[in-house]
Amino acid sequence: MKYLIVGLGNIGPEYAETRHNIGFMVLDYLAQKYGPASFEVNRHAFVTEIKTKGRTFVLVKPTTYMNLSGKAVGHYLNSLKLSPEQMLIITDDIALPFGKIRIRMKGSAGGHNGLKHIEQTLGHNNYPRLRFGVGDAFSKGKQVDYVLSTFTADEQAELQTLIEKSADAVVSFGTIGLERTMNFYNTK
Repeated sequence: MKYLIVGLGNIGPEYAETRHNIGFMVLDYLAQKYGPASFEVNRHAFVTEIKTKGRTFVLVKPTTYMNLSGKAVGHYLNSLKLSPEQMLIITDDIALPFGKIRIRMKGSAGGHNGLKHIEQTLGHNNYPRLRFGVGDAFSKGKQVDYVLSTFTADEQAELQTLIEKSADAVVSFGTIGLERTMNFYNTK
């Protein structure tokens, strides 16, 4: 079985360690853990492939910047001939407390521009996603500055463990399925 795992983020060193790039961070960890898998520049994305537990995971980090993430999603779903149910989007979420993981079968974009573009590209919102809580410690009108900022020192102390947990959820999605993964990770 093959799965498409898309981590949302923005390319460039100025975005590398920001809250908005948690999707990239989870994919970097997966590539390192199950690699050595290095990302190669491909159409609309940096791409690599890992194998574990009899499954193949195609890891995609869009190079289109967050607001045009749907370009990469549409391209790789089509070129790999996969259905949206065989895809998992990893994204940041300001509506969740820092470190909380929420996996859903479908849902709204919740104001997230990357998810909005994916929904617009696919024509629906029926695709699995893993939302990684980055908190909401920003004042009115400062949401963009907040998601493009780095994690606090206290958050960074926990970040690696949370990235590993998210990566485990990705592998679980591909091996035991979405529903069982949701039951396990959404209750922790």
